[in-house]
Amino acid sequence: MDLRGKPISFGGPVNIITLASTDPDFMWAVGSDRVAYVNKKNGKWEEVARFEALEDASGGTLPSIAGESFKKFGESSAAGMDVDEMDQFLTDLLGPQYGDRFGNGFYSVVDNVNVLYTHFGANLYGFALADPDDPSSGITARYVLEDVITAIEGPDIPPGTRLFGLSMTYDGHLIVTFSNGIAVIDRDLDESSVLFYRFADQEYVSNSIAVDEEGGLYIASATVIPPMSGIMRRLIWTGSEISDKGEDGAWQCGYEASSVLPPMIKVGYGTGSTPTLMGFGDDEDRLVIITDGAEQMNLLAFWRDEIPSGGERIAGQIPVTCGFEELPEWIQSEQSVVVSGYGAFVVNNLPETVDPDLPGKNKVLQVSLMGPAYPTSYGVERFEWDPENDRWSSVWARPDVSSTSMVPVHSQSAGMALVNGYTPKNGWEITGLDWNTGDTVHQTIFGDINFGNGAYAILQYLKGDELLFNTFSGPIRVHYDTGGSGGCAAGFSPLAALLFVPLFFMKR
Repeated sequence: MDLRGKPISFGGPVNIITLASTDPDFMWAVGSDRVAYVNKKNGKWEEVARFEALEDASGGTLPSIAGESFKKFGESSAAGMDVDEMDQFLTDLLGPQYGDRFGNGFYSVVDNVNVLYTHFGANLYGFALADPDDPSSGITARYVLEDVITAIEGPDIPPGTRLFGLSMTYDGHLIVTFSNGIAVIDRDLDESSVLFYRFADQEYVSNSIAVDEEGGLYIASATVIPPMSGIMRRLIWTGSEISDKGEDGAWQCGYEASSVLPPMIKVGYGTGSTPTLMGFGDDEDRLVIITDGAEQMNLLAFWRDEIPSGGERIAGQIPVTCGFEELPEWIQSEQSVVVSGYGAFVVNNLPETVDPDLPGKNKVLQVSLMGPAYPTSYGVERFEWDPENDRWSSVWARPDVSSTSMVPVHSQSAGMALVNGYTPKNGWEITGLDWNTGDTVHQTIFGDINFGNGAYAILQYLKGDELLFNTFSGPIRVHYDTGGSGGCAAGFSPLAALLFVPLFFMKR
């Protein structure tokens, strides 16, 4: 599949997700530099409005980047480059402060009146169409909460406090997750409506949250001073307060964290996973799932509600080995656990060998190089929860499958787990693995060009035989030609690949 010349909404360097609009003919595109409104009707992928949000939030210190620069990066290859060469290439294209672009626009939600909430710089925005009847009239910042951390927490904040997630309660309030706590605020971003629950100063959250229909807010933190330890919480939004009371259904439980920071890709000492919910029927085991922070991680399941008699809050735990004969120093994920039914799928994002040039470098530089220029990461594993015996089992593992930094997904109708990774043989590719056997049943091969690098984004499919690939340089719409070259692996129809994508459980 040659991605050059395909319809694209340029932006980045991370394009974390493309969101539904209340108008089915359009989608919201969000990247670490901008938001855009894109017409997708009748096979189109045409940007009709755009707001240069990072330029606005930074007062021009991080200016907008021409689409031609993103195109040049996407059409080039990182193969054979070293750290200094890629650093200069990115500086030439994106400016000397390109590393500061990382982390903006990572978290976003769209409400039922088509307002898009996301964050750039120090600001929290609510974007809307200037004229809903004429999308080409542009995008306006309907709501802005400037310096959102200080506005919500006041001046007494721990150094390095960051915004790490956005979600929404079932009764329509915005949830803002910070590295040191969680806030609930009205969707008009009125400061007077803020309720804030603060964690201990030594705790740090580096993921977003999961939300359930009963007001449960699931959030994981880890301490940043020795001895390192993790805390998994369920707080409760009662409709008027954030409660940590057991009588309201709240709880907290410790889990294992790492004593050292991972060398690249992953963030923080604790879990790399935004919590994912498992079990939704009245007669099902209702669990919340994460991977822990151990250097060779474990898959954990916590009881969401009451603990069975004689049990503990951690319902089950199992080591993640990815099928390696000899375990590498690190098996760690920066992605949410993918869940379907009682099945769970995890990926390893840490390479077995980390070149000493990479640790400590900014994430944009690291994610540009891992794979084509430096050793890639390998290893995925599928687990199953046994509700009769309350325990995990490993169904299959693939130590030969690469998943670098993109959030994997599950295709419910095609019965596949899909990942984006890099191999020396094929370059960048999307790999589809049979959910029950682990066999490779689909490959979309992009080769060495950087357009194939999903860079912390999420895999996504549309109805009608199409891939929406959120590349480093912007989301690209791809129609599979099932009748010829550049098409599908035998026996797979992308038309069937309507994905279950856990939007509220997004890691990045």
